[in-house]
Amino acid sequence: MAGFIDLSSTFSRSRPTFDQPSNDNRAIIWLDIDNTLYAKSTQIHILMQERIRAYFQTLGLDPKEAEKLHKTYYSQYGLAIRGLVKHHDINALDYDRVCDASLPLETILSRDDRLRQLLSDIDPSKARILALTNAYKTHASRVLEILGVIDLIEGLVFCDYGRPDQDFGCKPEPSFFQEAIEYALPNHSSPEAIKHYFVDDSLLNVKAAVQLGWQAVHFKEPNEWDTDHDRISQTDIKLQDGHVETVSVVENLKDLRVVWKELFKA
Repeated sequence: MAGFIDLSSTFSRSRPTFDQPSNDNRAIIWLDIDNTLYAKSTQIHILMQERIRAYFQTLGLDPKEAEKLHKTYYSQYGLAIRGLVKHHDINALDYDRVCDASLPLETILSRDDRLRQLLSDIDPSKARILALTNAYKTHASRVLEILGVIDLIEGLVFCDYGRPDQDFGCKPEPSFFQEAIEYALPNHSSPEAIKHYFVDDSLLNVKAAVQLGWQAVHFKEPNEWDTDHDRISQTDIKLQDGHVETVSVVENLKDLRVVWKELFKA
């Protein structure tokens, strides 16, 4: 199961709180966090990988075995930690403490005013903004706070490493997306009528969202604001029923203004 934090009750703001009325028909924008809201050039994913593989080695594996098992669990379960929990009696919170929570994010990331402006330019009368991450809440909240956008995001759906039964879901599992919808629309009379927009650097996650009818965008590096790498392209995704959907691919988050122009202020 997923975890949830209502950020609208944590940060003061002029717009409504997360307790939405049953007739609130605004669209929902779901933002991935890692390697989407900040650039891969930060090398945070490399630092994560090093820590994860070092953690695998504490199980008595040599470096090559650790690398292989890491890839296997990531492919099979969506997250390495889920394989560790299932097969090695690992405590997920201990794993998070050693891996993600130990990252020196404050020395790598900084406030991103251009990202903040992008999110601020989304018309609040047309869409709500939430985050959907495979990280634990501590890491996800740290990133959003350092980037200076946490007050613009109503809620955070995360992998709940703290569950007593250690049974937590993640993207790209359909049930994880469904739980996100339930968290976002607890009181809505017709949740199926709400449009969902989603951006993620993982094509697997994008495919899962498209399968559910979401309007998804694949974010693909480079993520540099001041370069010419702002081309918008398309890619085809084959769904389970054989139907093919075309989704937009952006190399720069600012191009969401183009592909989701109906959600931005005029």
